[in-house]
Amino acid sequence: MQQISERLIRSYVLSPERRHALYRRTLVVVIFSQIFGGAGLAAGVTVGALLAQQMLGTAGLAGLPSALFTLGSAGAALLVGRISQRRGRRVGLSAGFIAGGIGAAGVVLAAVTNNVILLFIALLVYGSGTATNLQARYAGTDLAPARRRATAVSMAMVSTTLGAVAGPNLVTPMGVLAANLGIPALAGPFLLAAAAYTLAGIVLFFWLRPDPLLLATAITNQDQTAAVAPDVQSRPEPSVNSRGVTVGTTVMVLTQVAMVAIMTMTPVHMQSHGHGLTEVGIVIGIHIGFMYLPSLVTGMLVDKLGRVPMAIAAGLTLLAAGIVAATAPAQSMMQLMIALALLGLGWNFGLISGTALIVDATPLETRAKTQGSIDVLIALAGATGGALSGVVVAGSSYAILSLAGGILSLMLIPVLIWSQRTGAAPTG
Repeated sequence: MQQISERLIRSYVLSPERRHALYRRTLVVVIFSQIFGGAGLAAGVTVGALLAQQMLGTAGLAGLPSALFTLGSAGAALLVGRISQRRGRRVGLSAGFIAGGIGAAGVVLAAVTNNVILLFIALLVYGSGTATNLQARYAGTDLAPARRRATAVSMAMVSTTLGAVAGPNLVTPMGVLAANLGIPALAGPFLLAAAAYTLAGIVLFFWLRPDPLLLATAITNQDQTAAVAPDVQSRPEPSVNSRGVTVGTTVMVLTQVAMVAIMTMTPVHMQSHGHGLTEVGIVIGIHIGFMYLPSLVTGMLVDKLGRVPMAIAAGLTLLAAGIVAATAPAQSMMQLMIALALLGLGWNFGLISGTALIVDATPLETRAKTQGSIDVLIALAGATGGALSGVVVAGSSYAILSLAGGILSLMLIPVLIWSQRTGAAPTG
């Protein structure tokens, strides 16, 4: 791990005010990067399945792009986590975002040349941006007091809303721009993604200084920390709580599978029933808005009501989303908007409560590495959901897929009940 000068460490140990100011500044930098990152991830969510359907000529494989960039995000999550543990959040996150930008540019090139192999490779690399966008939520927690960790996660996530909601609603104008440049219209949003991810990486690389993870770890390792500034850690960092990690991971994995499966096939379902790209963009924009916009309130609820109650709320909300989506008439924009809003909200509850459980259960010395490994499982779960979604719809219907996703999310409730009986995870 890179070293931070003893003088710099001591300056933050001796000044709680300066440390708090750095915590706030770190959140501001992460917020700006997440605005760009949100715009980047929206491209694949909105038109990835439609682009694949156009290039492959079949709806049965429309879930493949989601599976590919989610699979790519799995590998990227592992690498970003390990790089962050060794070199700091700044290096790890900026590298991940820039790789995502390169992948988005590759998708555009694949569409221009109608090269399916290049499309698959580019989507894998594009997944780096998705992984990094999620990993960035941890950066705000490194210097946060334990009682405000979920709130810190939520502040990092809510900023994603601006870019993530704007992205789907720019589908039509970006398509027009792409067509004017001689690029297939469905590749237009990936032009935006290439620029947005690259800008996110640049913001983090130049302004996330001093690195919050490296500094927090160095402060914790100081022998005099407890005596000079006891509020840095109210008690020594615990060893890894494996049961807490298991519960937090389960919450995030199940919510990811349910959300990705339904979200992936919604644009295909809408287009097959006569909805245009603008309408698809509105529905997905609302969905992504509800994935991130409620974060500030969710974070406070997780800190005040507890991790477990909000995780249970995630399962119930996702079930409601599946039922509403399954019963929505094909022409009903309103019911689809409600279903996708609930889908995003349930995912938001699950991600923030699960993230807080993970942060509570891991010490700084191994936190980034553990977080990266867990995000690999989350990404693989999403890849599975995305890949199977097209197969399920082709073999049955969108309604069956939606109900299956909602029911699957309820599996997290027995795990949470088990955690309470065994004391595996905290409720607050």
